[in-house]
Formats: sequence, structure tokens, C-alpha cells
Amino acid sequence: MAKTKGEEKQSKVGEGIKTIAKVIYQKIVALKQPQLEMPIRALQNVEYDEKEGYFKLLDKKKTRTLTASTIKTFAQTLRMMELSKQLVETEDIATKREAYYVSKNWGEARFREQPESDTVMDDIEAMMGVNREQIGFIPEEKGGAVAGELMVMDKDSDTNKDLEIDCTKFGSGAYSIPSSVEHLKFKTKAKFVLAIETSGMFERLNKHNYWKKANCILISMGGVPTRACRRFIRKLADEQKLPVYVFTDGDFYGYFNIYRTLKVGSGNAAHINEFFCVPQAQFMGITPQDIIDYKLPTHPLKEVDIKRAKDALKNDPFVKRFKEWQKAADQQIKMKARAEQQALAKWGLNFVIDKYLPDKLNDKKTWLP
Repeated sequence: MAKTKGEEKQSKVGEGIKTIAKVIYQKIVALKQPQLEMPIRALQNVEYDEKEGYFKLLDKKKTRTLTASTIKTFAQTLRMMELSKQLVETEDIATKREAYYVSKNWGEARFREQPESDTVMDDIEAMMGVNREQIGFIPEEKGGAVAGELMVMDKDSDTNKDLEIDCTKFGSGAYSIPSSVEHLKFKTKAKFVLAIETSGMFERLNKHNYWKKANCILISMGGVPTRACRRFIRKLADEQKLPVYVFTDGDFYGYFNIYRTLKVGSGNAAHINEFFCVPQAQFMGITPQDIIDYKLPTHPLKEVDIKRAKDALKNDPFVKRFKEWQKAADQQIKMKARAEQQALAKWGLNFVIDKYLPDKLNDKKTWLP
């Protein structure tokens, strides 16, 4: 009998963990120092190929060798792999926070703080070349909110029957993206997806049914989009062949953390960027030139903002690829100012609906790549 996709996933992860454990055991029996090898997850180990459309890992590796100074981290890695194997084999899940607390039973191998367990979890994910959900771990945070011309086909958890969810029928609310989206299917007649940085702006556009006026799908990213949100947008855009427009604040966090992460991924998660980024995304948010053209109220740039911009100009393969982004960054550094989406309210609460978004949609020359 052929294996189901779930069984194949269990087999791949389970067998991968067993293989790694077997090699470590053989090293120990042979009185040799066991090692764990994993890719370096950082911008210096990625490249940006415009044709591929996302950050791809290069071949730099880091090796974790069992020594007196690394024994705790080595043990933590093995215990986390053991927990993953249990989760996959029993078809269970654990949140990142739960995994941290499980470690409190690991004696001297327990984690002191959650960032330590998150790092080890990410190392295992990269080492095995799978995503976190495939090794049994899910995030705490929501995936994002959706409103507009979209039918989401899900499964009823009790009956396993197909379930159609109409994203136009949530009244003043919105559909919440689940932590796992691979099983979802879509129906839509929308013309594009508008991914929005702030929940406040999403609420305004949803309140006034902007999705109906523009025939689009609104998605609230709530800051840097979660993996589930990114995967949802990518899957929706691919399957329905929809363009994705991104609307963020006019600041370096919006440009180089939120937008860039959505479009091409990150160095830290380069081993899975291929599936979690949205290469077709385009930036139609607030630009430095918009701040001038629309005479927007601003806030002064902080040192951390300028550092983020200069780091991007120097080290980010995506920013280094596009002169338009370099020019915009230089312009904003000289302006020493940033503007929020809500600054458009200077001209009226619904100026964003009546004037700003129509202007932007009608003139793509004002966009950034």
C-alpha cells in the first residue's frame, strides 16, 4: 500500500534523525569525537538570484563537535531531536514555548531561556533540510488576518469533511490564518493581494470594504509576517496567479525587515526560503518620495534606524542588487525622517482609500522593486 503524504513526512524525519543518531553512536563506540554539521544561517551565507527570486543558501557550514565546552549544547541538540522524533511518530505537535518547558525535565541539558531552545530547534531544521512544522514544532503567534474576495477550502477537524470559508462573511472581523496552511485550497476572482504591515490600517480598509472597491484580498501581516502568513500568501499567489502588493510604513524596518523578508526571505531561514518567500511581491508602500509628495508628518530617524539602513546597504544581497532601493535608502538617511501608514490621516481618515491607494495603483513608477 502506498504511503500517505503524512506517513512519508514521518518516515523522512524519523529516518533522518535515526541516521544522525547512528553516526554519532558509531563515533562514540570508535572513541572518536562525534560531530553535528549544519549550514550557517546568516546573510553572509546567502546569495540573491533575481531569476530564482529568493535568498539561497551557499555552502558554508558550521560544525558542532562534542567537547568539554560544547557538551551541554550537543546534549540539548540530541534531546530536541529525540522530542521531534516522538512528535512526528505520534502525529503530535508542540509549540516552541512548550518545547522549552519540556526541556525542564532534561536535567543539566535543560534550557535557561527560550531563545536558546529556539536556536537549537532552528539548527535541527536547517541540518535536516525541512521546515519547523515538519519536525513537529509550531509557532505561538497567529499567521495573520484575511478579508476580501476569497473562499478558503479547509477540513472540518471533527468530520474531516471539506469546509468552505468565505472571507467576505466575517462582519467586522476577519479570517485568521492557521499555523499550518499546506492543506488549504482557494477560490477567488480578486485581481490582487494587498499585504498590509499594521493591524490598524488593515482594520480601516476592512471596515470600509476596500477589498470590494478594489476587488482584492486584504491580508494583515501584523509586522514581520509569520511563516504561516508568508506561506499562505505564497500558496495563494501561486495557485491563483495573483500579484502581491505590499503596503508598509515608510521606514527601514518596513522596507528591509518586513517587505524584504516577505519577498526574498531571510538569512536565518535561508534553508526554507524557497517555500516561504513571495518573489512576486512588489512594494507599493510609503516611500521617501511619498513623504515629500504627500507632505506627510514624520518622526526623526533614530540611530538604530540609520544603522539598519547602512547595514542593509553594505550587507544585504537584495538591497545591493537594486539601485532603486539604494537610492531610496540614501534619500531617507539624508531626510533623517520616517513616516507611518497612519500619517496619511493628516489629509482625512479615509484619504488612504480615496486618494493614496488609487494613486499608487495607477502609477507603478512610484513603487520600489
